[in-house]
Amino acid sequence: MKEIEMLEKLKDTREKIIEEIHRVIVGQDEIIEKVLIGLFSGGHCLLVGVPGLAKTLMIRTLSRVLDLKFKRIQFTPDLMPSDITGIDVIEENPESRQRNLRFIPGPIFANLVLADEINRAPPKTQTALLEAMQEYQVTVGNKTYPLEKPFLVLATQNPIELEGTYPLPEAQLDRFMMSIYLDYPCIEDEKKIAEFQMFDVMSEISPLLNAEGIIQFQHIIRSIPVSDFVINYAVNLVRNTRPNNGKCPEFIKEYVNWGAGPRATQYLILGAKTKAALRGDVNVSVSDIKSIAESILRHRIFTNFTADADGIDSGKIVNKLLEKIPESV
Repeated sequence: MKEIEMLEKLKDTREKIIEEIHRVIVGQDEIIEKVLIGLFSGGHCLLVGVPGLAKTLMIRTLSRVLDLKFKRIQFTPDLMPSDITGIDVIEENPESRQRNLRFIPGPIFANLVLADEINRAPPKTQTALLEAMQEYQVTVGNKTYPLEKPFLVLATQNPIELEGTYPLPEAQLDRFMMSIYLDYPCIEDEKKIAEFQMFDVMSEISPLLNAEGIIQFQHIIRSIPVSDFVINYAVNLVRNTRPNNGKCPEFIKEYVNWGAGPRATQYLILGAKTKAALRGDVNVSVSDIKSIAESILRHRIFTNFTADADGIDSGKIVNKLLEKIPESV
């Protein structure tokens, strides 16, 4: 099948996936779109929002629609790394009395892993995901076990509750392609939610895609060409988040301690390719970069005390950069 035909199929599949998800989830179109960009890019996503915005339900519904092996990990302060990766146990052969080690896989061995309230576990446990998220493998003892692809971590985080939580380390944050912020629904959607009776709707969800199909689409997306003009804009945007860059705007020097690294540039280009592909297009534009820039850069920019005092967060800094940075260098 030609690439153009594959992209048309991807466009149709995207519409059907969104339609199927809306049988359970009311509204949240922008959030669903970004999660799909993460999925078809092969990038992990961090969903940040107050309780009751259907973060967990959305991820569970997505796993049903895509017919993927799904595991949910509830992060708690007493969760250990081995509770995620798995553990070696000693087994004795009843006949020979010989003892051997047998590996029992943890919940990380799935296609779609929901790391629920990831900031409730201590950093030691959070970092158990690092190798899996970056290298698609898990090391236990002196053995390495590959993870089945596609492999995607969708983590949730509550931004308002600080009691008993641990901020994600910078290295952990950088493994997430996108940080997606969920807001309260609009009044029309909230009325629909009030009237909506879910009951057994989940059992009626129809699978529309499988692991093999997702991997095929991911390969097609990565092969989409990108012009030098778009690449230059993405590189320029990321480099201007760094206060040690002499050409960056003054507000970056004033408010930012550390800017985004090269991985952010890679994700901007890949995310823009995926956004274009999801609409059945091969023309990747600067507007595609701009539409996902906040979600990709927000958690990679670390502000200082001056920014906190002035009420400036990393999201506002990204939006201000998008206004300041010219499309042509």
